Amino acid sequence: MSFSLVVATRGRDAELAALFDSLLDQGRSDVEVIVVDQNADERLAPVIAAYEARLPLLWRRSAIANACHARNLGLGLARGEIVGFPDDDCLYPAGLLDRVAAAFAADPSLGVRTGPAASPEGGLGSGRWRTEAGAIDAANVWTSVIEFNLFLRREVALAMGGFDERLGPGTPYGSAEGNDLVLRAIRAGHAARYEPGQLVVHPDKRLTPVAVERAALYGRGLGFVLRRHGVPAGVWLPFLIRPLGGALLGLARGRVLAARYYWATLRGRLAGFTAPGPDAGLPLRPMAEAAR
Repeated sequence: MSFSLVVATRGRDAELAALFDSLLDQGRSDVEVIVVDQNADERLAPVIAAYEARLPLLWRRSAIANACHARNLGLGLARGEIVGFPDDDCLYPAGLLDRVAAAFAADPSLGVRTGPAASPEGGLGSGRWRTEAGAIDAANVWTSVIEFNLFLRREVALAMGGFDERLGPGTPYGSAEGNDLVLRAIRAGHAARYEPGQLVVHPDKRLTPVAVERAALYGRGLGFVLRRHGVPAGVWLPFLIRPLGGALLGLARGRVLAARYYWATLRGRLAGFTAPGPDAGLPLRPMAEAAR
């Protein structure tokens, strides 16, 4: 199984070099890395120069600050059988790509495979994660998908039209673009599976000032996608109850940062859930494969 790894990057360079080191540690010769650079400056030039002789790198520029637009640009250039979308500040543990390749090779019907975030300090990272492996559906996709630990057969990703560019970083709906893509793939009949042992290391930003600043934006994305896919109340209601409880508990315990985070999350989810036209553009048109 060959891989195309699409890295949408903006504002980081040392972190990107660390990601490249973790890709070299995979020890595979069938991995291409497509870097879609959204920076206005040349900060990545020395990083690319330092690694281009050791990694099959394709460096493309984009003037549009939109992560999903960048991912789709890279997807259109991909040649590998399996595509992944690592963040520019994550790390692939040794052996990750071997395990992913083995899973896809063992099951020709498998279209999507995911896993959770791991914290650099140990344990799982930000988010609520399933503890059991198994098929992904509309009820459990919310605890089974994060974009930097999402692998798809390339033909599946292309058939789905890639990511919806109205979602994710750089848009008013700053999250849940991966959940949306996986749900569209499931709706189209492709098998998707979650494996809790398939870990990707990512900085743990929960309950930090940065997380509080982004909470409403990320909440809007999740609320929008929850309503877009018409999940039952038993699925979406806990996503409103839990942050309300978190805000009240934070206030009761004097944890102001936590209370602010959960309150902003609740406001964002409500705003996304009640936004007009959540099903507009669903499903997306298939992407044409780039000419070879």
